[in-house]
Amino acid sequence: MEAKIIRWGDDLVVRLSPQAVTQLGVNEGETVEVLSKRQIPASGARRTVNGVAVPTLAEMIAEMDRLGPSHRPAPLDWGPDVGAEIIRDDYDR
Repeated sequence: MEAKIIRWGDDLVVRLSPQAVTQLGVNEGETVEVLSKRQIPASGARRTVNGVAVPTLAEMIAEMDRLGPSHRPAPLDWGPDVGAEIIRDDYDR
């Protein structure tokens, strides 16, 4: 049996035909297990792009710390706060 994945707002949902719902005996709100023909990497598995391992942010920061202060990027001045990002609370600058 096949089902179509569609976008619903920011989410992707699996759309089942009325015949598929009847055949599977599922109801709205019920939890189901989804199996895919694509292989899902195991938790903790290294992500790769074109066969090259991609480091995590934590690994990149650890390597930067290992290499020393000369490998730490300089702070970036974005200028004064303007618009909606201004936060009015007890921690005003």
